[in-house]
Amino acid sequence: MTNANTHILNWNGLDVAWQQQGKLMNSQLSTLLIHGFGANKDHWRHNQTVLGTVSQCYSIDLIGFGESSQPNSFINGERIRPDSFCYNFDNWGQQIADFTKLVIKQPVILVGNSIGGIIALRAAKILGSKCKGVILINCAQRLMDDKQLLKQSFFQKSFRPVLKFFTRQRWLSKSLFRNAAKPNFIKKVLEKAYPSGSNIDEELIYMLYKPTLGLGAPEAFHGFINIFNDYLAPDLMNQLDVPVDMICGQEDPWEPIAEAKHWFSYIKCIRSLEIIPNSGHCPHDETPELVNPILLKLIQEAT
Repeated sequence: MTNANTHILNWNGLDVAWQQQGKLMNSQLSTLLIHGFGANKDHWRHNQTVLGTVSQCYSIDLIGFGESSQPNSFINGERIRPDSFCYNFDNWGQQIADFTKLVIKQPVILVGNSIGGIIALRAAKILGSKCKGVILINCAQRLMDDKQLLKQSFFQKSFRPVLKFFTRQRWLSKSLFRNAAKPNFIKKVLEKAYPSGSNIDEELIYMLYKPTLGLGAPEAFHGFINIFNDYLAPDLMNQLDVPVDMICGQEDPWEPIAEAKHWFSYIKCIRSLEIIPNSGHCPHDETPELVNPILLKLIQEAT
């Protein structure tokens, strides 16, 4: 069941849930917010209304998450079924690009958190001149990708075939999902992701827990944990001509800040890097009072 503010787009036979804030009809540019793994459009609860004061601002549920469809997953090597979906950055990027063309119908700035950042970069390439900029908030570095193996230890390299074998087993991924999809476990993950503890409340926990009750939620999880060979952010950024701005929580436990600084040092399209103190993986929700002014400035400069 969708909430009162949610709209549904039929996209390739799947439901895509989205929300809109802002009524500035004279704005020539919109903003589209793209959540990270396990989150949804409501993860922008402290940002979307604020950003909607300077341009029309949209948030969207990626396929597999929130109130969007959660189709069966398809993994390379399996037989394709009519109702299956390959959870990868090409398909999610196409979802964002098509949504922009069908619903927003004007140039956009894409804002992505975590894997939402990778998806924003992929969608920016597909959209071409229709995308006017990308803002990455703690962009996923995808340290478990096969292309990152050179940076891994001998044990990690040796264990990779075993890891891949087990992640393909649906009985195991479903069991892992059911153990993780509990309010108490979600709270523990949030305490790690939000090191300051700010804004970890019942609303947030329920927001993340509710979509896990969907019948297809274990399949979306199964598809995601089997993404071992897909795009890396630097490779995508090296293909872009649009400006990229980065915002990073300084205490992110999963995406090393040193790597973000390294990207900033050599990738030409990256225009700025803002470090948010006392914040972790989701600074837009943990410390919105620090992130919103940066987002507003970037959007206003673009418009």
